Amino acid sequence: MKENTQITVNATRMQIEEFKESVLWKDISRELDFWLEGFNREQDAIVDNASLNNYTSASILLHLGDINGRKKAVAYFKQILDVFLEVLDEKKESQDKGLEDN
Repeated sequence: MKENTQITVNATRMQIEEFKESVLWKDISRELDFWLEGFNREQDAIVDNASLNNYTSASILLHLGDINGRKKAVAYFKQILDVFLEVLDEKKESQDKGLEDN
């Protein structure tokens, strides 16, 4: 079975740009910023707790890795509209190139 690893964007460039400027996207972005702040506080607390308690290095590293993964996921999601726009640009370039080849 062939795996589809390409992102498909069904929205238009205008729809994405309008959503990017919408109050809803601003609310979502603000909430994601709040999450990132919480992840940073959690990360700082781990370092503080590690100096006071007898945690193993492995458990601390696993927890830090988990937090870093969450932070990366949030950062990616905050850029998702730009990713969609890039996909549309690449699709247009590919179509334009196909027309030039004919």
